[in-house]
Amino acid sequence: MIPNLNRREAIGLIGGLGAAASTLANAKPAEAGHVEVGHYVRRPGVQGRMTGAQAAAAALCCEGVPCVFGVPGAQNNEFWDALKARRVPYLLVTNESSSSVMADAAARATGQVGVFSVVPGPGLTNAMTGIGEALLDSVPIVGIITDVDRRPSAPVGQVHSLPNAALLQPIVKAVIEVRHQAEIPGAIHQAYRVAVSGEPGPVAVLIPFTYFTEAWDYDQPVPPPYPLPFDEAGYQQILARLANKNCRVGIYAGLGCVDSSPGLVAVAEMLQAPVATSVSGKGCIPDSHPLAVGWGYGKQGTRAAEKVFKDVDIVLAVGVRYSEVSTANYAIPKHNVLHVDANPNNLGRNVPACATLHADSGVFFSRLLGDAGLLQRPPSDPLVRKIQAARELDRRENFTPKINSAVDPMFFLVQLRQLLGPDELLFVDVTASTHWASESVDVQGPRRYFTPSNNQSMGWAIPAAIGAQRVRPDRQVISITGDGCFLMSAIEMSTAARACLPVKFFVFDDGAYHYMQMLQEPVYRRTTATEIARIDYGAFAQGVGLTYNEISVNPDVCNGIGRALATPGPVLTRVVVSYEGREIRWLNALKTTYLNRLSTEQKVRMASRVGVRSLKRRPDDD
Repeated sequence: MIPNLNRREAIGLIGGLGAAASTLANAKPAEAGHVEVGHYVRRPGVQGRMTGAQAAAAALCCEGVPCVFGVPGAQNNEFWDALKARRVPYLLVTNESSSSVMADAAARATGQVGVFSVVPGPGLTNAMTGIGEALLDSVPIVGIITDVDRRPSAPVGQVHSLPNAALLQPIVKAVIEVRHQAEIPGAIHQAYRVAVSGEPGPVAVLIPFTYFTEAWDYDQPVPPPYPLPFDEAGYQQILARLANKNCRVGIYAGLGCVDSSPGLVAVAEMLQAPVATSVSGKGCIPDSHPLAVGWGYGKQGTRAAEKVFKDVDIVLAVGVRYSEVSTANYAIPKHNVLHVDANPNNLGRNVPACATLHADSGVFFSRLLGDAGLLQRPPSDPLVRKIQAARELDRRENFTPKINSAVDPMFFLVQLRQLLGPDELLFVDVTASTHWASESVDVQGPRRYFTPSNNQSMGWAIPAAIGAQRVRPDRQVISITGDGCFLMSAIEMSTAARACLPVKFFVFDDGAYHYMQMLQEPVYRRTTATEIARIDYGAFAQGVGLTYNEISVNPDVCNGIGRALATPGPVLTRVVVSYEGREIRWLNALKTTYLNRLSTEQKVRMASRVGVRSLKRRPDDD
């Protein structure tokens, strides 16, 4: 098998699986085990006579699934019953849209593959947004998705009979279509391996419901993982460039480094390289480390990162894609870039690279450390002092309230970080404050800070936090969302109440899609479709079974957060905020790159519109 796949290439793997399973389907059923020298020998895997639903549950047990998220329906009730019989952990969600999001969050929080199960048709279409987030954010999840009867003799007009495989193809690494009950455990094992190979992502296992009730004699071992990618020739090119000790190196680390944090830190110390991260890479190096400069390294990131990386000759980019959101529409300073990634299709894209390496980040860091004799730099006290001074300046800015008409979101975020333990899990939704959180929230290790980086799914943080709390009951889980995002997924909080999951939900309330207002106002000199419904948050909390809390002024921030954290069970806290009075560096960088890329004709047209509309009052804002 070829382990380094994008979602298109992964589909090619399925032919071999289907052929092998087809042979099984026509063969004599296997015995439930092997008898040798008078005793029963079992191999790890699915063995014995059972139904397809039971085999699916057994395969998930073999993979150590932490929880299956979803909603049972007529076409997968057999599977859900098998989960209960096998004592596989599961969680009923309020809407299927949350099932894939919770699987995504479980994967991010644990490092294991997340799993969800939905029926075809509306169950699948509801889950597609979360699947897309996992795809664009490189998160390994597996969907056990029921299909309708696809046999030639199947009746027409079946309920949920959308073209489910075709719907899935563009948003997953691979669709594995089961064509016989004998294939079910192998398909699930295959899905796990494709999901984590190369650049991780979602994989769908599509099982016609008829196979769940059909029995088979299974003898399906658990296959080994795919080997990790490593291109020796590419490594030698990068090694040669890094061996030039006159070149000052900076490291830009993405989510691909999340499971190789110790190697990243050791390499940074060896190279005396400052380390910036992407948004999703936050925590790959502890923010308390002397070489950590925060997120980004252009005008969109922390001031410390921008300042320190101005002195860098080479950027070693590892496990990162230079995506649109993380770069504020590709607002990246020009450097000599050495790009390392597990997906060869990412290498040198968006930002040109002078050398590339197709490799797993952990293997790459290990090889660099093995070549320490060529690469080791002496400790640089001036560099450490410069980073320390720049980060202290940033922290003082962040800790000083600059908005006093209501709660300053930046001030709230840094106080929340101070009041939480270093290992607590923080989920931040798509709000105007998202970029402030990326700047100000210090993270002391991987898998502790989460946001929907690239699909930007509004409402993501509420179900994500619930899913993470279900699989990490040992950690306090926090959700921060805006009032617009709240409207999209708030009813899922009832799941936290029903399942007694003590997530602390904070909603930033200013009565509008303020993020859109910030984007619309400079360009159009008016806002359109940004005012949202006013919500009685206290009544809502009572209605879904949550404790209610409120913070409306800066002096109450610490006490208000303390009240929420000290209250048992799930708590909804309304935070009355304002965004007027503090800059958002990411937004400023975005505006600059946007304007620079307009043609002269477009700039003239925009200036004319802004000039005309600036002369009159705007009663049509809504």
